Amino acid sequence: MPELPEVEVVRRGLERWVSGRTVAETEVLHPRAVRRHTAGGADFAAQLKGHTIGTARRRGKYLWLPLADTDASILGHLGMSGQLLVQPESAPDEKHLRIRIRFADTLGTELRFVDQRTFGGLSLHENTPDGLPDVIAHIARDPLDPAFDDAAFLTALKLRRTTVKRALLDQSLISGVGNIYADEALWRGRLHYERPTATLPRPRATELLGHVRDVMTAALDVGGTSFDSLYVNVNGESGYFDRSLDAYGREDEPCRRCGTPIRRRPWMNRSSYFCPRCQRAPRVVS
Repeated sequence: MPELPEVEVVRRGLERWVSGRTVAETEVLHPRAVRRHTAGGADFAAQLKGHTIGTARRRGKYLWLPLADTDASILGHLGMSGQLLVQPESAPDEKHLRIRIRFADTLGTELRFVDQRTFGGLSLHENTPDGLPDVIAHIARDPLDPAFDDAAFLTALKLRRTTVKRALLDQSLISGVGNIYADEALWRGRLHYERPTATLPRPRATELLGHVRDVMTAALDVGGTSFDSLYVNVNGESGYFDRSLDAYGREDEPCRRCGTPIRRRPWMNRSSYFCPRCQRAPRVVS
């Protein structure tokens, strides 16, 4: 699933190519793509018509397009395979095209939502006073947000009775961090994914937060991480951060610090990648 850097790359593309344009027509080609819009596809299309798209926004892994002349927004979630593509109107339809949005101008491009697995989708929601779609009001700010409160995060992290990777993936505590960037930040911080948060000194937690920011910023600089053709930006281009990963996806490859083979362990229906020498497992207290 795309994490903060991948979603931010898409947001920037939408801001450049879609913001400020007025919707002429919306075509919903698969009902699951608007399943979170409970009134259905026809209502979704009708409510968008004639409205102008505001500046694309993002919080964590969620992005949305405010409708500039209303108090509502189009919320997008890419799921496992969703793509928001800006394509020429004349381009052939993608095999898994789910939603098409045409605009009332002569630029010759349209916005397409393509989703092979149909886990993602678009929906229309009322905004909170802070300008967020109401259904994501509980999502915490992300570490690249200028308003992110470092001190509040570090305090909350210490009070959580959980492990450090679980905390990083808790979107109500810190948003935008997923499996890939959690493993990368933990490798940089020499921390095992099962380290209890209660045992993490504040300086180490501060250092970890810095690693989270650094790895996400580095990923953004090269367009995010792409392991297959399912993650692309709005122009259909892949990101290249997978070439710089130090832990994630590198099972049995040598650790770039000490040479010990990277290990993979099942973890919460996912996998955790770590160096068994650099990232010592916590002692089990009997």
